[in-house]
Amino acid sequence: MAEITLPQLGETVTEGTITRWFKKIGDTVAADEPLFEVSTDKVDTEVPSPIAGVLTEIRVPEGDTVAVGTVIAVVGDASSAPAPAAAAPAAVAPASAAETLASSQVSAPEPAPAAPAAAAPAPAPQAAPAPAATAPAAPAPQVSAAPGSSVVLSPVVRKLIAENGLDVSRIQGTGPGGRITRDDAMAAIGRQGAAPAAAPATTTGTAPAPAPRGVAPRVVAGSRDEVVALSKIRQATGIHTLMSKDAIPAAFSVVEVDFANVDSTRLRLKEEFKTAEGFSLTYLPFIARAVVDAIKEFPHMNSSVGESELIIHKYVDLGIAIDLDYQGLLAPVIRDADEKRLRAIAREVNDLAVRARSRQLSPMEISGGTFTITNNGSSGSVLTMPIINQPQVAILSTDAVKKKPVVIEIPGGGESIAIHPVGNLAMAWDHRAFDGAYAANFLVKVKSILETRDWSSEV
Repeated sequence: MAEITLPQLGETVTEGTITRWFKKIGDTVAADEPLFEVSTDKVDTEVPSPIAGVLTEIRVPEGDTVAVGTVIAVVGDASSAPAPAAAAPAAVAPASAAETLASSQVSAPEPAPAAPAAAAPAPAPQAAPAPAATAPAAPAPQVSAAPGSSVVLSPVVRKLIAENGLDVSRIQGTGPGGRITRDDAMAAIGRQGAAPAAAPATTTGTAPAPAPRGVAPRVVAGSRDEVVALSKIRQATGIHTLMSKDAIPAAFSVVEVDFANVDSTRLRLKEEFKTAEGFSLTYLPFIARAVVDAIKEFPHMNSSVGESELIIHKYVDLGIAIDLDYQGLLAPVIRDADEKRLRAIAREVNDLAVRARSRQLSPMEISGGTFTITNNGSSGSVLTMPIINQPQVAILSTDAVKKKPVVIEIPGGGESIAIHPVGNLAMAWDHRAFDGAYAANFLVKVKSILETRDWSSEV
């Protein structure tokens, strides 16, 4: 018999939601055969069974969120297959895997004796091959919201509630038995602005006091409104970016780049490149190549702020922000981008973008970046102030390239006006890591590389 735990799905991932079980209790499963699907704040991933055998227990139903390391199922040998469902009480066996989200039958059984009537009711036991007394221990321990409280919370939910000052009594649980889930807590954070609600006015006839700073006004949907639930990736993005805005003294710098030099190579070779590679050659790989080269001269751009220290990374794992058809944003990583030339970078950008939009990235491919580029120009933006992707110290926005009149130097001296492709490179950066002169000179270096390098050998 083997206990199946929720694996570590990326270095910053601490929990996951079981979105689908591919097997039901009593089914045979082969080693490395997909057993369940888990959704994190970054990706959805199919997780294979580490061993062959029979699925004897499902301890975490579809829709539940648990911490990494939680035992979620048990796989045993054929002799440990559970008794037929008919032997169990009729109310216990779920009719189908799809119904497990709304039921508590698949939760681990509570140990005897039963809890007192005043306590929250224990979930009904699941059919098992052995008496409940011999069942393995329940998954991740749950703790009450406060001493003497009957509200039961998972460690993940309790942490969210504690960190954001939420009032448990104001949160309506949607989990089995009315349990408060991670999604319920996230929704409460969105409603209350990640802080306790302001106390009501106590003086009759006076206007209520203004809400404290940082507390979002409560919004109630009306009959003319449409309510759209925020996806997990939208909620996670909101929390992560809000944390970044609160924690980082962000500054902003911009340079204007003349892309005529890039276009002299890009346009000349674009048909040949597309025929050979199967995708178009855009400005993004040129910019990415210039960024990783400029980092060699300005290494603090590629760092993280620690405890009274700056941790400078001696490699460049370049994140490229990818839009998921307006449904969210991911930043998959080009590993060791500083060791790759332009064509290799272009291939990886295209591959990561295609697999990101089809939800085929692994957790490790979207974590661990040291510097991020977000390509807002592909949507037509001409100037964007992006939010830093912690724990990085800078993020660069590549905005739209448009034809504009520019002043150019002509051979033999003098100046003239010409129409060139021009675009902005806009960077948000962490003022704790360096100052404006350092950030500005880094951008000037990137600009110089783009405007003067002979790119023919790179393509």
